[in-house]
Amino acid sequence: MELNFDNLKKIPNHPAVRMLAMANTKIETPLESPVSASVSAVLEELAREEALFDMLKLLSVALPPREAVWWACLAARDLIGHETEKVPPSLEAAEKWVFKPSDELRDAATVAMETADIDDETVYCAMAVTYSDGRMGTGELSKVEAPPNAVSAAVICMNMKSLSETIDTMEDHMEMLIGRALDIARGGNGQVDKPKAPHPEAVTEKGDA
Repeated sequence: MELNFDNLKKIPNHPAVRMLAMANTKIETPLESPVSASVSAVLEELAREEALFDMLKLLSVALPPREAVWWACLAARDLIGHETEKVPPSLEAAEKWVFKPSDELRDAATVAMETADIDDETVYCAMAVTYSDGRMGTGELSKVEAPPNAVSAAVICMNMKSLSETIDTMEDHMEMLIGRALDIARGGNGQVDKPKAPHPEAVTEKGDA
């Protein structure tokens, strides 16, 4: 997949390192870009270094909360199926909030998060909604600040859950996750082609090697 870092209009025009610091998030790749470098410029540098996980982390803090939650919802759909009608409450609540953000739907996401089944891996979507404005919730909880990386951490966890379902296409899948975020950052819906599974003969040959 060829990644395009142009026209990321949904991402605020702030230096990438500042956005990472504000979200209390650190990437592992030493940067040669100046501290004033944009998110696009830093993403290009990370792409050259093939630092895909650092790209995920940067995108998780750079996307606005609503767009970041949608990115997480797409990853959650990887787990349950993009066409299924049987949607866990956490994901259902998060998707409803994305389409029509409101305190009522945010509260519903919080309830879904707090009552989620132990095996509901889509809970991170509802978690990201709960902390979407940097606060612990609505009402009295709006007076309490959430951890600065609450949304980005939940979004990363959801994408990692999607990635964990892949083995032979892991790198391609990682690029797809990044491609989704970039498409969302350009104002798209994040629908990009999923990587194709390798031919069974190729897997066998790789294993024999």
